[in-house]
Parts: sequence; structure tokens; C-alpha cells
Amino acid sequence: MRSFAMLGKWHVHTPQYAREINEMEGCRVAKVWDPDDAVAEGWARELGCEAAPLDDILADPSIEGVVIGNATNEHDELIVRACESGKAVFTEKVLSLTNEGAERIAKAVRENGTRFSISLVHFSDPAVQFCVHTARSGALGKLNYARFRKAHNGATGDWLPAHFYDPVACGGGAMIDLGAHAMYLVPAVLGEPVNVKSTFTHVTGRAVEDNAVSVLEFADGAIGVSETGFVSSGYPLVFEIGGTNGTVIMQGSDVWISVSGDKTMKKIEQLPERKPSPLKQWALADSPDDIDEDLGLEAALRLTRVMVMAYSE
Repeated sequence: MRSFAMLGKWHVHTPQYAREINEMEGCRVAKVWDPDDAVAEGWARELGCEAAPLDDILADPSIEGVVIGNATNEHDELIVRACESGKAVFTEKVLSLTNEGAERIAKAVRENGTRFSISLVHFSDPAVQFCVHTARSGALGKLNYARFRKAHNGATGDWLPAHFYDPVACGGGAMIDLGAHAMYLVPAVLGEPVNVKSTFTHVTGRAVEDNAVSVLEFADGAIGVSETGFVSSGYPLVFEIGGTNGTVIMQGSDVWISVSGDKTMKKIEQLPERKPSPLKQWALADSPDDIDEDLGLEAALRLTRVMVMAYSE
């Protein structure tokens, strides 16, 4: 039986991660920790496990790995300590709020041979897989444009927790949270941007942006667009990639493509199988090599670099 610990219940996805681990054959959440003892005790009762001090979890040889779900501004110290304690590490995005913090984490991961992964969940989606593979295959020619939009009504619907609007804990608003998906997918096909310009607005008057667009500039002339927000209802997931020889467009779970002078977009009827989630790949892996490269340390570092540029002006 593989035993894991949850470190922090701050992020909205952490209860889902705990359930997912407990549903995996041969895996269990054995311990939980949160800076708030009452939260940890309540969570432990829900999961039927033990609430334990952080030091005890990191010193426990029976705990194979930890899932980082605490506030983003606390990632650096917690991840470094977990690496130095010999634990495998799975973290919620983003890795760190600063490039310096991200590099400090990277150093700890490399020096300790840590089995590491980050929650870049859309790489598992069949439609996204098709778009990314098609773009990387060269079928679209020289790529010059990519756009990804993911938005929900968490602010206008008032269902996001209040701490998601804390600029210190989060490091930003909609872009650094929901917009992170665009910020790892667009560079996954276009590469490392040389510049990012952002427009952030405050529709609901919170301390952080709830409506956001960032435009990514690439050295070869390509342009990427990252769109997100907490103020849109019913907006489908959109991924568009264009090149000199064709275009692929995803809306929701459907994909259309036009290549080599096609006059119309053709719907793709057969998409790849859904890949195991990043968490499942990490939990069941025996070494870092068992985890998709798109879910690894370099992707996590690039996401932080892009996000730092997005918030720099």
C-alpha cells in the first residue's frame, strides 16, 4: 500500500485530490496537515485518516509522497522541505510566485532526485492532446498563433472561497489561477515567450483581477493569447492553434481542423484516449521518468516564468 499525505487544504482542488488518491488501487491518504489545526482535524475525520504535525509527516518513512495544497505564497518553503525529507512531491499550480522561488524548488528537486509533478490537468484531455500533438507534428506548418480561453463565474456566482481574492496568498487573481491553464498550454506549442502584456480588470470590485487577457510575444513572430476570468457563465473551453499550413480549433470536447488548403473545417471524430490525471501518474510512478514530460519540473518552471511576466507591468 502506498501512503501519501495532504499538506494544506487551502486550494479548492485539494479535497478532490484526496478522494482521487483514496480511489486508486493500492493507494491511500494516511495523514493530513493544515496550518489550522481545526481544519486538519475535520479533514482527517472526513477521510478516516490521521491529522499530524508537519514535522511528523516529513519524518515518517511510511509516507511516500505529499500533495501540496496550501497557499501559493507558501509553496517554496514547504516543497523544499518535502524534497529534503525524501518525499515525492505533487503540487497545485503555480509552482512559485517568483522565479527565484521556483529555481530554489528546482534545485531541491534535482539534488534530492525527487519524483515531482504539477497539476497541469488539461494535458490529459483527449481534445487538448489532439491539438497539442497536431501542432507539434508540423501538420499546421510554421505555427504563428495560439489562443486558449477558460473562464467561469466563480466571482459573479460567489462560490469561490474568499481567500482566492487575497493578493498576498494568491499572488494575483483570475490569471494566476484559472489562467494558468492557458499559460502552460500556449507555450507548450509555441515555446518560451519573450514578452507578455496583460490587461486585468475588476468587474466585481475584489482586490485581485477577475477578468483578464494576456498577450504573449514569441521571438519567431508568433502570438499567443491567454484569456480567463471569474465573471463568465456558460463560456466553453476554447483552444485555437494556427500555422502557415492549417488551423485546429477546440471548443469544449470537440475539435475541428483545416489543413493543406481545405475549404472547410473538418470535425475530428476519433480523439485520443484520456490519459491518467497528473496526480495518478505521479502517485503510481516508480521514478520521475514514469511521468509525462509535460507534467514535470521544466514545465512548472516555465509556467512561473510566464506568469511573472504577465504580472510585471
